[in-house]
Amino acid sequence: MPRRSAARVTLRIFLALAAVHLVWQLTDQSAYARVSQWFLMPVLAVFLLVRTRGVERTRLVRLTLVALGFSWLGDTAPSLVEGDTAFLVMVGFFLVAQVVYIVAFWPHRDQSVLRQRRALLLPYAVAIVALVLACAPHAGTLLVPVLAYGLLLGAMAVLATGLNSLVWAGGALFLVSDGLIAMNAFAPWWDLPGQGFWVMLTYIAAQLLIVLGVLRTHDPIDRVPGSTVLGTQRR
Repeated sequence: MPRRSAARVTLRIFLALAAVHLVWQLTDQSAYARVSQWFLMPVLAVFLLVRTRGVERTRLVRLTLVALGFSWLGDTAPSLVEGDTAFLVMVGFFLVAQVVYIVAFWPHRDQSVLRQRRALLLPYAVAIVALVLACAPHAGTLLVPVLAYGLLLGAMAVLATGLNSLVWAGGALFLVSDGLIAMNAFAPWWDLPGQGFWVMLTYIAAQLLIVLGVLRTHDPIDRVPGSTVLGTQRR
């Protein structure tokens, strides 16, 4: 099968799997939702691999694949480890994924809000500070890890602004998704209806947008397969 056709099929499989997973989240089918979550990042990684097959993969593509791998480990950790340890292992894997994304995006920092339109740093700073202030009083012995993860998450989202609008949006949604998890874990007053659905919706969208944005940076001439489904197109 030609590369682009195979990539298009893989992307459609990912979108279908994501839709089924979100329906199971909405209908409280936790067992099915948990199992379907195991396959989300592997399928997305396969899409990225297929889309870049036959061409030299850039450093950005390779690191994105690594970040997807650690994200997958974070997705599966709650199913493999029980109790509070599961949460810590999950956070640990996602922390590594954030570090990998930071390393991946770092070469593009001069085009990010760190150097361009610095006023846009303010919403990120406010979000991170608000999140830490909401979670810190009840974090207990996890206060230092919470602070470290919050800073790394914010750094990833800020550096994501240096690539293109897709990665920018993906980084912002990742911040929202992990923020929802943190609020649910450490803020006793937090009670969002459909918490799991909103966490996974923002998480899935974040990872997909990052991958599509990485492909746009990797191959800026052609349109990303399936981008019309998402309402985005290469310039």
